[in-house]
Amino acid sequence: MANDCIFCKIAAKEIPSALVYEDDQVAVFNDLEPQAPVHVLIIPKKHVANVLGLKAEKELAGHILGEVVPALVEKLGLKDGFRLVANTGAQGGQTVMHLHFHLLGGRDMAWPPG
Repeated sequence: MANDCIFCKIAAKEIPSALVYEDDQVAVFNDLEPQAPVHVLIIPKKHVANVLGLKAEKELAGHILGEVVPALVEKLGLKDGFRLVANTGAQGGQTVMHLHFHLLGGRDMAWPPG
């Protein structure tokens, strides 16, 4: 856990959050500034700085993409489509330096996104 990382504190339950989903590896909660009717953040409980850190965490990557995302799509009613985003680095728009995936849905998504 990184001492000053807000997402580490949420994962450790030092900061309360209404979790949408949780297992031993990840926590999922609603984004504070939703950009779609459904907008949740998927965070690993282990501190990983960004998507590039998944190179050393292949099992975690597989768990998130192969198990957690499909479970959330089912639970949140996103079978008609969704967007999964992982901003990486300052230029990529990452504001919290703890890996997190934005899962957005419930409306048509425009392109390009930003």
